[in-house]
Amino acid sequence: MERPVLPAPHQILADWWASVFGADLDSPRSLVFHAGVTLSATLLGFALGMALGVLIAIGVVHSRVLDRGLLPWIIASQTIPILAIAPMVVVVLGSLGYPPLVSKAVISMYLCFFPVAVGMVKGLRSPEVLQLDLMRTWSATQAQRLFKLRLPAAVPFLFASAKIAIATSLIGAIVGELPTGAQAGLGARLLSGSYFGQTIQIWSALLMASLLGVALVAAVGGVQRLVARAMGSPTA
Repeated sequence: MERPVLPAPHQILADWWASVFGADLDSPRSLVFHAGVTLSATLLGFALGMALGVLIAIGVVHSRVLDRGLLPWIIASQTIPILAIAPMVVVVLGSLGYPPLVSKAVISMYLCFFPVAVGMVKGLRSPEVLQLDLMRTWSATQAQRLFKLRLPAAVPFLFASAKIAIATSLIGAIVGELPTGAQAGLGARLLSGSYFGQTIQIWSALLMASLLGVALVAAVGGVQRLVARAMGSPTA
């Protein structure tokens, strides 16, 4: 069947191969082109989410008011369906003159900051009481305790959270492309395939998104090994 309801694996692979290696990289028919558009929003959202998550975690660890007042709201924010928020984010930021890339990045940031914040709170609190007491004995300031003890101890937690965050950031970028009517990106590829009943195109775009997600998680793992080696970790 030219338009099967559920394509066979060889049909998906054939369409993926033709879209990756049989089209120009700057062509709208190329999955590499669409993956590059989605990747740019993913990386920007991931960077913003990492920064926001780390800052929130530092504030929660050092402020009892933020710990009791902000952390429950952060957890509650993740119960709101992203499909309900995405159109509002796109409309509001679009009316303010921001490009679609920023809208998609904000949606990605909304999804990926949560695991980073939760993981970093756990990591920053991982040093033992004796280690903290020793730093106080040496008259270490709060900033010195943060940079010399808490942050190094939180590095494993940070990268464990980052692997989850980069995957959710990719999901957020794809979801952000759906309500914008975008002409480029894996989300736009999925949307056009659903409009015209091209199920093979939908599945090949999903395959490309899966491969991109695997590559991003592997890249974070590679950075983790480099950082662990630089810190002298025996498991690097």
